[in-house]
Amino acid sequence: MATGTLTLLVKSYRLTLMLFLLIEFDSLRCQQFIIPYQATSDCGVEKFFDISSLSCVTCGPNQRASKTGLSCDCQTGYRVLTTNGVSSTCQQCPADKPAVTEDGFGCIRCPSSLSNGGTCQCPQAAVLVERDVQGNLLDEARCELCNGGDPALSVPNSSGDRCERCQASFVNTSLSCVCGSTNVLAGGLCFPPNSLPSNVNPNVNFAQLALPVQSAWFLKNLYSSSAACLVFSNLTACQALGNMCVMNMHSFSSVANDACGLFNSIFRSTAALGSTQDISYWRANLPWLYYGDQPGLASRVLQTDPLPTGFSFKGSNKNTDIKLIAAVYNARGEFLRWENIGGGNLQLCPDTATRQRAAFSFGTAYQETCDLSIAELLSAYPEPLFYDMFVDLGGGENRRLLPLPTLVLNQQYNGRFINQENMKNWYLSRRVFLVDTLSGREKSLSSPPKVIRVASSIKIRFQLVAGTQKGQVFPPLMSVSYRDVLITDSNTQVVSVSFAVEYEMDQNEARMKTDTALGVMGGLAVLYSLLKTVSWKRRIASPLIDMETMLKFLLFYAGDLANVFFVITVGTGLYWLIFYKAQQFVSVLLPLPAQEERFVTYIGCAFALKAVQFLHKLILQLSVDVFLIDWERPRSKASRTVQASGEPKRDPSPVSIWRTYFVANEWNEIQTIRKISPTFQIMAVLFLLEVVGFSSLALRDPWSTLKRSPLVYTPPYSLTLRFGLAATLWLCIGLLQVIFFTVVHERFVEDKIRQFVDLCSISNVSVLLLSHRCFGYYIHGRSVHGHADTNMEEMNANLKREAESLCGQRGLLPNTDTQTFQISITNRLRLQYDRIREPLSRRNGPSRLVDASLANPFEQSTRAYNTMNRFLGSFIDHAHRDMDYIVKDKLLFERVLGMEFLEPNDKSIFYNDEAHSFSDVLFYGNEATLLIFDTLFFCVVDLGSQSFVLAAVLTYIQQMVFRLIRNAIGRRNLANKTLVDERFLI
Repeated sequence: MATGTLTLLVKSYRLTLMLFLLIEFDSLRCQQFIIPYQATSDCGVEKFFDISSLSCVTCGPNQRASKTGLSCDCQTGYRVLTTNGVSSTCQQCPADKPAVTEDGFGCIRCPSSLSNGGTCQCPQAAVLVERDVQGNLLDEARCELCNGGDPALSVPNSSGDRCERCQASFVNTSLSCVCGSTNVLAGGLCFPPNSLPSNVNPNVNFAQLALPVQSAWFLKNLYSSSAACLVFSNLTACQALGNMCVMNMHSFSSVANDACGLFNSIFRSTAALGSTQDISYWRANLPWLYYGDQPGLASRVLQTDPLPTGFSFKGSNKNTDIKLIAAVYNARGEFLRWENIGGGNLQLCPDTATRQRAAFSFGTAYQETCDLSIAELLSAYPEPLFYDMFVDLGGGENRRLLPLPTLVLNQQYNGRFINQENMKNWYLSRRVFLVDTLSGREKSLSSPPKVIRVASSIKIRFQLVAGTQKGQVFPPLMSVSYRDVLITDSNTQVVSVSFAVEYEMDQNEARMKTDTALGVMGGLAVLYSLLKTVSWKRRIASPLIDMETMLKFLLFYAGDLANVFFVITVGTGLYWLIFYKAQQFVSVLLPLPAQEERFVTYIGCAFALKAVQFLHKLILQLSVDVFLIDWERPRSKASRTVQASGEPKRDPSPVSIWRTYFVANEWNEIQTIRKISPTFQIMAVLFLLEVVGFSSLALRDPWSTLKRSPLVYTPPYSLTLRFGLAATLWLCIGLLQVIFFTVVHERFVEDKIRQFVDLCSISNVSVLLLSHRCFGYYIHGRSVHGHADTNMEEMNANLKREAESLCGQRGLLPNTDTQTFQISITNRLRLQYDRIREPLSRRNGPSRLVDASLANPFEQSTRAYNTMNRFLGSFIDHAHRDMDYIVKDKLLFERVLGMEFLEPNDKSIFYNDEAHSFSDVLFYGNEATLLIFDTLFFCVVDLGSQSFVLAAVLTYIQQMVFRLIRNAIGRRNLANKTLVDERFLI
């Protein structure tokens, strides 16, 4: 039996211990800090509204709520028996004295009837006197003088026309209406000695100005409010003391007798009173000013428990309303009202109600800044109002509130601005004000203030819960920064103020993915650049790795790395554009402007590297070796004769140079053609962004509407969305143009590249292009008719025969149509090519190197042209056994990697090239580079100026400038390399 009882006791003990541990564990977790919403009207007649706990508290026996609802009065027919300023005891009046005196402390007979309130009524113009001159309560009401002694304890009222009981603090302290010499008289109250240090510090520290001001308001009210709060637990006094601490920026210092020092002393000394609303930081009878002083508490408050409600942008559960409510107090600590925050309550800048309400639409980044006149602030805010902010969680009849944490950036801890440091050092607080023109009054309360404080920056920040799919956010944080303004000339002084609402999410995962992609793709870019460098070394027939090789590798890597940055930035911008604007339940939020700095840096790197690649390609194109091989041969002897050694001689008829000039001129014209129309590109992008309204998609709000009313608020642009939108539109329109020109225009209207190849065949002129020392391109233009210098009739007949397949094909090899080739030539052939051009190189070099004995420059050019023409023609005709060539197709890997596996040691190699890749030495073959460069140029200018129009204008100018440079220098290079006079290149 005893064993069974013992076992039962042990089990009961274990169960009790487990329940205790669960309760303790739950209490140790970060508190939700959620309280129910109650207003004065909710308390009814049986309860009063406690302005400290912001809740309804039941009145005592025989009591009912007062008219204001903020205290309790005795019921009709009951008098106040005892009171301590907070609670009272009521006693029913006897039947022979049914009326209650005006002060509520006695019972009396009335000379006439009773009022509805249970007090005596006197005829009009009569004064109701209920006590004699000594303060004794009369059996029947009449006029008497006041008696300040016990038991009367009455004093004249402010009008001097009746006697009333003196203030309770006098009675409780000295049992009379006179505050004794050993007591302390302050603020119209009488306090017992040694309640608080009498030498309180009435200074307000304006730290920004390094100016302490002895405040008339603090001098008058600081001691009395502190003492009344501590001794009598006066709710209004406690609120007033809290307000004075708030006016001193919630700051802690070594001075224990300033406003915040006194508040915290009372907070510690009243621990036995317990907490309010089950929140340990909210002491009974005191306002809630701090979240405690534990290290790291801010992160637990702000980043542990999300709001129980979620936000969504679309659908039937759409919820974008940010519901805030505030308990409003005046400087004297009186509770004024509950006030819904949703318009201009916290916004000092004047604006329309519609625009101000946009600040409280979730997802809309709100920023409003203005300059306010000090004179207007002094007039509009004679006294500050104080706000305890809450998030309204709704719930109908069970409406609940979540306190809104506040970060006062001006708060100091022993002279250090702790809230401007890392979050682990933050001290979160609760109560704020907008404008304080009261604490800076130095001489008297009626004098103008010496210094005022203005909330120059208010920012409400929402942080999205990581990985949420239901739009959950952590409790928002309101940051407030105050500006101290020394009044010199209020009519001319202004102060800048701002109000902002911003949204953020943890960007570490996105940043990690971006860095990972950048690392992987950057590594691949290194390998690809190495392949390009190897290919370049093969094409210049140089086996040595020297400084030039390293420089070339860096140039190749610059272009490839630019593509990596471009792909990552465009992908990132497009990701945010799609997923932020199209989401229903909030799962992603845009990066803050400060978080976009790395993204903008990536864009800058992409542009700089792409500019290097573009200039590199431009320089290569401007230095390419070009020669036009004329296959035309004289048909017959000329009829004219010349004398040579006294004997007549017939010269061959000269071959016309006009065909060569014509081909050179056509090559000059196609140097800057592109696969798109740059002018149409710019106009189309600008039309979509500015006219159609696509630019609205880059605003920092969740709405996808293209047209915005000028009456509604327009949020700032997101750089991420702006870049993603502009780059995507530019690339899409460019891609559509490329498809159109390739599929439609070049097939049915005009294809200048293929037309140039046809022109070469008709003109009987081939084109040799050497983009590298031992690599280039060859366009076989040898006419299948043998001659091109002919009249119109013969030319038309030749074309007709070719159309009817009555002659050979145009290809280099018999029975083939392939006219364009990539060529990899031997070093011997290149040396011979350079040897023929050497006299011209010396002629174009410094004058001190030019041999004066050489022939006339024109004759020299003519001789070099004829020599080169014969040499290259004979090379194409396989006339040189030691400089022969073969024709073959490139392997798939060779085409993919852009390099040749075989080295031309003994014979040159002609690779069939039906893709006309000789356009690589033109703008036409580098459209991808040009398109990306234009895209980055447009976006960089736009990000810097926030103007699509300016970006479009500068992009057009940039295109024209580089086109002119390419044409001018390219024409000069063409004239020098082909030995064609530049005057014929029009």
